[in-house]
Amino acid sequence: MRSNVPEIFGSMVFNDAIMRDKLPKDIYRSLKKTIEAGRDLDISIANVVAIAMKDWAIEKGATHYTHWFQPLTGITAEKHDSFISPQSDGRVIMEFSGKELIKGEPDASSFPSGGLRATFEARGYTAWDPTSYAFVKDGVLCIPTAFCSYGGEALDKKTPLLRSMETLNEQALRILRLFGNTSVRRVTTTVGPEQEYFLVDRDVYNKRKDLIYCGRTLFGAMAPKGQEMDDHYFGAILRRVQAYMEDLNEELWKLGILSKTEHNEVAPAQHEMAPIFDTANISIDHNQVTMEIMKNVAKKHNMICLLHEKPFAGVNGSGKHNNWSMVTDDGVNLLEPGKSPHENAQFLLFLTAIIKAIDEYQDLMRVSIASAGNDHRLGASEAPPAIMSIFLGDDLEEILECIEKGTSYKNQGAGRMEIGVHVLPSFPKDTTDRNRTSPFAFTGNKFEFRSCGSSMSVSGPNTILNTIVAEELRLFADELEGADDFTDALNDLIKRTIQQHKRIIFNGDGYSEEWKKEAKKRGLLNLPTTVDAMPTVLLKKNIDLFERHGIYTEAEVRSRYEINLDVYSKTINIEAQTMIEMALRQILPSVNRYVKQLAEAMSLKGMIDPLFKNGMERDLIKKLSVLEDKAYAQANDLKKLLDKAPSYDSNLECATYYKDKIIPAMDKLRSFCDEMEVNTASELWPFPTYGDLLFSV
Repeated sequence: MRSNVPEIFGSMVFNDAIMRDKLPKDIYRSLKKTIEAGRDLDISIANVVAIAMKDWAIEKGATHYTHWFQPLTGITAEKHDSFISPQSDGRVIMEFSGKELIKGEPDASSFPSGGLRATFEARGYTAWDPTSYAFVKDGVLCIPTAFCSYGGEALDKKTPLLRSMETLNEQALRILRLFGNTSVRRVTTTVGPEQEYFLVDRDVYNKRKDLIYCGRTLFGAMAPKGQEMDDHYFGAILRRVQAYMEDLNEELWKLGILSKTEHNEVAPAQHEMAPIFDTANISIDHNQVTMEIMKNVAKKHNMICLLHEKPFAGVNGSGKHNNWSMVTDDGVNLLEPGKSPHENAQFLLFLTAIIKAIDEYQDLMRVSIASAGNDHRLGASEAPPAIMSIFLGDDLEEILECIEKGTSYKNQGAGRMEIGVHVLPSFPKDTTDRNRTSPFAFTGNKFEFRSCGSSMSVSGPNTILNTIVAEELRLFADELEGADDFTDALNDLIKRTIQQHKRIIFNGDGYSEEWKKEAKKRGLLNLPTTVDAMPTVLLKKNIDLFERHGIYTEAEVRSRYEINLDVYSKTINIEAQTMIEMALRQILPSVNRYVKQLAEAMSLKGMIDPLFKNGMERDLIKKLSVLEDKAYAQANDLKKLLDKAPSYDSNLECATYYKDKIIPAMDKLRSFCDEMEVNTASELWPFPTYGDLLFSV
């Protein structure tokens, strides 16, 4: 590596070490207590912190600051304000106050709100999240913040996440107190989002309108070689890609982002970066920055980083595997099976709460990863299916079965398997292989939610996970706190939960047709598309859940429902418009030129040999002419269908129309054009092919 990693790591972050060094001791202690207790920051303390933060940022080359937030666009937003303050003598000084640190007021009128506010209501507020460190990026001090409307409604993804983390902490502490743990003060969720992505040459990318406008290819016949040989996965990293990864790591490490693992993924041109776990809100902030930096660094290497869930048909798509766990402030992972019966009884209670949560809120889990892009990915090529299930591994599943039936476990010896806090045996390390087809897999001391799409913010999935688990812990605590005999009540609760919710546990092949039939038999939901999934968020049980825990108001739930459907329809509309333009203005004229060349060649052959009647030219002219006519008619049919699309104001009707009418018409147009591609001279095809793209780097 070109830099000293320990020296550069976190060098652009106003982290705890910097605060301890830059702030007076009493101010530092007060700030830490405020952060740990989750209280509002006193303005006198904020003023001192702001001055220190500004001076440090200027040392790092910053001239501006921004309240960096995550609106409902799925990406980040920032408005830059300079530190300069004019003086009467015509000079300027650099100022930054506690008020400016704590609260900002960006124009919120153009951000999606899903009906929470009228377009003319422009005011929005940002509020500092002091648990996520400020950082300097591109000469700007970025202050992580929450974003809300003038009326207090959450207009971002961070606010509900922070609310969900707080409610999970509250309910998890109730459970720990039941087990006699009075020393733990806080339970946090930790997240490690593995980020998959494709790299393609920038010059090749610039010749593809679909990649530029949509982030994925809308046309493209499969190259002769794809991922069949499995020779790309974990293979030697190309020098050009290695240089990119080195620069990417350096930029991430400067910002304190724990980039740990890098490797080739399965598909050609596909790669992955995995970070070390961190507290959920910090890890998600880091992932949002990571996606931005991935794109910027790629351009410096004359490449483009594609984060779409399915940029290429026929090869693996890209996910963002969300590794989730719960950790106490004294460092105990609550999803780590323990060495004592007491620890394992506690582990089992948390485990069964999660099993119950995933089973009862399958719909919300599916909604949390719903998007037009992810609909293309789910269900094949190592992406889990849309049907939610939990993979536990053979050993852990057998333990639960023994508890349910009251039989002995194979490693236990004689006697029934008891849950009581004094008799439960130690659990073995699971020896089962990992299951790539499972949406929600237990992997030793965490759950891996594999369904998340590569381009999405994982704030939504983690907000859902935190909330539904908090709900089950609440119900468990209510029952156990009122029990006469804790051990008997614990025993009964865990057995009953396993019996009632074991249908969600599945260790087999999630791709198989047999599983679809079995899942239906078990009563599990199969919501294959975003349009199928989104209406479930409005079910009374779900709105009641969010309101009970203070995550979303009903209005906030409905706003996200409207926004997601609106984005779905607009995404497909852009893709369909792009297809029409590429077909009519690029593909058909190019194929026509080739047909003309074939006709000229056939005529020439006829002049040379009067007896010439058949041959390659005649066959290709006939085949391509038929395909041209079909593609032309289909492009015009698609255009007419778009003209008839319902208004975006009726979001469910509009999204349903795009799903049922537009997508099939797009698929049909693509099939004609892809067949023309394989029958047209390569030098006349109007844009780079899959082979050009996948092997361009």
